[in-house]
Amino acid sequence: MAHTKSARKRIRQAAKRREINRYHISRMKTAIKRIKEAIKKKDLETAVKLLPLAQKLTYRAAAKGAIHKNEARRRVSRIYKQVNELKKSLAETN
Repeated sequence: MAHTKSARKRIRQAAKRREINRYHISRMKTAIKRIKEAIKKKDLETAVKLLPLAQKLTYRAAAKGAIHKNEARRRVSRIYKQVNELKKSLAETN
């Protein structure tokens, strides 16, 4: 238990930040999960439609400090790579 006034304030701030970070990370992960489900179903149209939202939410989480900016870039890059591989595989089969 915190004894000093500053320690109590830090506990309040940490709780507030944790809630904000959890919100941003949850929205980001949900958007990415929807794209991965579309990729798994080989639904290119849905995956491409969801890409801008996932990218926006990922970069927003980085801007708010919930994740590191390099992690955001890496996540977006991997999602785009998976969608492009799906495009390529669907083009080859047609």
